[in-house]
Amino acid sequence: MINHLQDTITLNNGLQMPGMGLGVFQIENDTTAEIVKNAIEVGYRSIDTAAIYGNEAGVGDGIRQALASTGLKREELFITSKVWNDSLSFEETIAAYEESLEKLGLDYLDLYLIHWPGKNKYEEAWKALEDLYEEGKIKAIGVCNFHVEHLQNLLTFARITPVINQVEFHPRLQQAELRSFCEEHNIQLEAWAPLMQGGLLEDETISKIAKKYGKSNPQVILRWDIQNGIVTIPKSVRKERMIQNAEIFDFTLTDEEVAIINAMNLEQRVGPNPDEFDFVM
Repeated sequence: MINHLQDTITLNNGLQMPGMGLGVFQIENDTTAEIVKNAIEVGYRSIDTAAIYGNEAGVGDGIRQALASTGLKREELFITSKVWNDSLSFEETIAAYEESLEKLGLDYLDLYLIHWPGKNKYEEAWKALEDLYEEGKIKAIGVCNFHVEHLQNLLTFARITPVINQVEFHPRLQQAELRSFCEEHNIQLEAWAPLMQGGLLEDETISKIAKKYGKSNPQVILRWDIQNGIVTIPKSVRKERMIQNAEIFDFTLTDEEVAIINAMNLEQRVGPNPDEFDFVM
């Protein structure tokens, strides 16, 4: 059932994106290549990195190794990166994109995102992304960590609606208002830290459901993401864990079980609140 890793959702510009991918946050550059290669070899097609992660070169190496070992074509992968908050002028964003592309060793990105809204200083960056998109250098553009008010502001000047809003999302932080706004405007929600950075691995509510299906807590949570229509990018450095995370397509949570997990929401973050930090480094 792991081949369902290649199941896709359709973004608002018609682009197909895998519903599940691999995140590489906090993975050292010198170990990233092997991890990315392993992920692609076991069936992952979506890899999510960012300039600030410092491992784009490793991601690029892993992609090249995997293409050589699997016979896949670049077009069969979906690669995402992000512009950091120290590069949000129009010119800086263009330069940051070119630098990311060079480090990755790619001719284009499938998805390029503004990493954080900062203090509402993303207008020039978004205009740069729109130009890059219209020039065919990016297949799709979007944002990360945008609250409703950020999206509302963005839509007042955007020529192009973001395809994605990648945010912290897990059973303890479900962001219902944001999710509704994104659905209303056909902006796909994507979850980072879907496992709450390990904070739900021993949760008893999840464990009871997991036991019924002979699954792990992470598998139940990732299945909940998929059934909720959320794109999810769990991080894993071990090949066996990548495989386990992907073995979620042979069971279906009942409506009651989905409701039980939905009731776990506490609006509890493990990452920063976008309203409280400017993220300029």
